[in-house]
Amino acid sequence: MPDYMVTLESAWFLKDVKSLDDAIGIAISEAGKRLNPAAKFVEVEAGSTPCPFCEEAISSAIVVADTALVGLVLEMKVFRAESKEHAERIAKSVIGKALTDIPLKLLEVQEL
Repeated sequence: MPDYMVTLESAWFLKDVKSLDDAIGIAISEAGKRLNPAAKFVEVEAGSTPCPFCEEAISSAIVVADTALVGLVLEMKVFRAESKEHAERIAKSVIGKALTDIPLKLLEVQEL
């Protein structure tokens, strides 16, 4: 059975933030705390979105009225899964248990 790298996207909502850099740092920190220790092997990074005009990568975070929405990318290695779909279900289950009430969307599943 092959191993897979599963990449998920999540949306993190924050209140009382002053800057975009603070929002991104806090979102990554809070996600890491909730993933530790049950899923400490999940990599958490700030997400990016392609610009609709120039197609360059831009930050997927926004701050309006001291309230932020930060897009995070979560990567997890899944070992010995039966298929790509099975690897996706495993990753969503593990990450979803740690990050309850946080929306998750599949970005990519790569066979290693």
